[in-house]
Amino acid sequence: MKAKLSTFVIMLCFWVILSGMFDAFHLTLGVLSCLLVAHFSGKMLFEGLRVEVRARQIFGMLTYAPWLLWEIVLSSLQVTYIVLHPQMLDKMEPQLIRFKTKLKSKFARVTFAQSITLTPGTITVSIQDDEMTVYALTNSAADSLPGEMERRIALALEPERR
Repeated sequence: MKAKLSTFVIMLCFWVILSGMFDAFHLTLGVLSCLLVAHFSGKMLFEGLRVEVRARQIFGMLTYAPWLLWEIVLSSLQVTYIVLHPQMLDKMEPQLIRFKTKLKSKFARVTFAQSITLTPGTITVSIQDDEMTVYALTNSAADSLPGEMERRIALALEPERR
């Protein structure tokens, strides 16, 4: 029950922030939608975690999200520069890279893969156990992986080692 309630609250907060609609009709739709999703998938977000880990993960994601947003903005500007450059083809160095991630939990690995895909110029192609395959548009994008993003996700989501 706590997992479903927590999922509902998190989703509703995001919905209100992203929708920007505060009239009764839209808020009712948001509440109903969040209730349905939380009911059917409420255990997915907090599956098998202790309470103290949950609070740590929520705080970790709240600190990670602004950093990720900034990285998305920077990557968007880099890709825009490449696309608008007269020698666009000379600026691109598309490649597939493979690397092993140090992340242990499935949730952290999926968050990492989604973060890579959200960042323009990179797409996660596959995850097999601890090996990830990523398409990168440029050498600089490829060189930055796994790097700082993986470190920040580990700090935010991985349980403390004892």
